[in-house]
Amino acid sequence: MNIRSLTRGDGAVIGAAVLLLIASFLPFFSFKSAFNGASSSRNLWHSDMFPTLPSVTLAALVAAAAVLLSRTGPLVGRQILGLSLEQWGIALSLFVGWTAVWATLFDNPDGVDKGVGNWLTLLFGIAIAVAAPLSNKLPALKAPLLGAPKPAQQPYGVGPGGQQPYAAGPPQAGYGYPGGAQSVDPSYGQQAQQPYGAQQAAPQPVAAQAPSSDFTAFWFAVPVPRPLYAEDNSGAQIAELTPGTWYLAVDQRGPALIAQTQDGRRGVLQDSSGIQRG
Repeated sequence: MNIRSLTRGDGAVIGAAVLLLIASFLPFFSFKSAFNGASSSRNLWHSDMFPTLPSVTLAALVAAAAVLLSRTGPLVGRQILGLSLEQWGIALSLFVGWTAVWATLFDNPDGVDKGVGNWLTLLFGIAIAVAAPLSNKLPALKAPLLGAPKPAQQPYGVGPGGQQPYAAGPPQAGYGYPGGAQSVDPSYGQQAQQPYGAQQAAPQPVAAQAPSSDFTAFWFAVPVPRPLYAEDNSGAQIAELTPGTWYLAVDQRGPALIAQTQDGRRGVLQDSSGIQRG
């Protein structure tokens, strides 16, 4: 499970659900006994509050779990009853917010005083109902929760994390991390097979589209999994970029980047928003 794929909005939903769980153990209301006048209180785990507990606290925990599983784990992209896990999380969060407002503001038995758990349930119920639908709308909430790991200084030609982008041989001059103007030879690591004892022919120039003259290659990481498409505009997906891994941007086509994976595959990253530059 890679939590680096979570956004700030996801963190707000999960945090609100945890705070609702904590608030459920605090006094929800208090009253005085009709027999001896002694004060007593009830939290959401008392049998008198059973309708509110599953409708607010437990539903919020299920919504947080749906949001978490929609970003990480083996259930990413799966649907349940025609809805994605993210959509289920939003729907449950809105249900939690409405139920919290009704249970705290409109359900007021006579002779009952509101406790601290009541007001906290109202506050965090509204918070989860607001954060869930806006997590993919507001740029501040769409930003990565943790961000990409910052690369440490590595020897020349070695990428972030101490990994060489290509294992076929030593990198050529001007290539590596960190660096200034960088270039990538498309024929790098490809050597023609020669018969034994034959003289090696002089290398022939390879026709390839060179990077833009004003573009400087750089390392980057993506906040969430994103597809990498073929350069021939066929729309075929050749790889998927995942958070926590560094990739090399070798050129740019408008807002899209030409990215190269660590196993040598090269394609178009159409969505470059929110990337972390190395």
